Amino acid sequence: MNKNFKSGFVAIIGRPNVGKSTLLNQILGQKIVIATDKAQTTRKRIKGILTTDEGQIIFVDTPGVHKPLNKLGQFLLDEAKIAVPDADLILFLVDGSEPAGKGDKWIVENILNKTKTPVLLVLNKIDIIKDPEKIDINLETYKNLPTVPPFDNSTIQLSAKTGKNKDALIENIMKILPEGEMLYPEDVVTEETMRSIAQEIIREKILINTKEEIPHSVAVLVEKYEEKDKIDKIYATIYCEQKSQKGILVGKGGSMIKIIGTQARLELEEITQKKVYLELNVKVEKDWRKNDKSLKNLGYENP
Repeated sequence: MNKNFKSGFVAIIGRPNVGKSTLLNQILGQKIVIATDKAQTTRKRIKGILTTDEGQIIFVDTPGVHKPLNKLGQFLLDEAKIAVPDADLILFLVDGSEPAGKGDKWIVENILNKTKTPVLLVLNKIDIIKDPEKIDINLETYKNLPTVPPFDNSTIQLSAKTGKNKDALIENIMKILPEGEMLYPEDVVTEETMRSIAQEIIREKILINTKEEIPHSVAVLVEKYEEKDKIDKIYATIYCEQKSQKGILVGKGGSMIKIIGTQARLELEEITQKKVYLELNVKVEKDWRKNDKSLKNLGYENP
């Protein structure tokens, strides 16, 4: 091992939909977190581990930070806040295709200014801006946010989608991280279990295939996961808040649940490299996002 080997934790913080999960998947070169164009896709902290000859970076992907509207929203905010004290560095990921907004200011005031952890400003989505001048104008609005200390010149501009400037970001992170030992075996890329990966993949397929009224009111729980040599058997329940939502999730003659199940099963077979039997049920759990007991049962409970 390199005698100047670096290791540490990097929390990725930002508004919903700025590309946190896409960036982490791009850095690791494989999909470990689900990513869609819908806000609140990420609901829990997920660790992604990058090991190189220079060091080991443990990235912590967090839910998009926004002012909470219910108990689930509070859980999401707490998940982001919990990642900050343990981090050696915070990546404040912003949407570089637009100027700083109220949400970014809220994160600065409520999270970034309440920590002594160093913060690196990262401008994402530069691939969708054709005019370089516009990037500079947008960058200035982020640099003018009332951060303590102010953002310095080590701002990274990148595209999580294409991977442009990904290496420059990793280089900058390595400069900031402390020297330390390897914390995970070098072939490990995530701490996630297959049970939690299956839950997230099913939820991703729901997000992709259903309209606006469904995504935020859906939770997935794998009731049973049987791992065998040639086949994995997964039994999962999709929870929604209203009967009308159940109707949409099941679809006419079971058409929607079949699409969701097939897409999820095919992706899980790719990950496990074997056959997967997936059984999905849909249940109505009224107002589960506002109910402490329901949230706990569905795994949305902070330690």
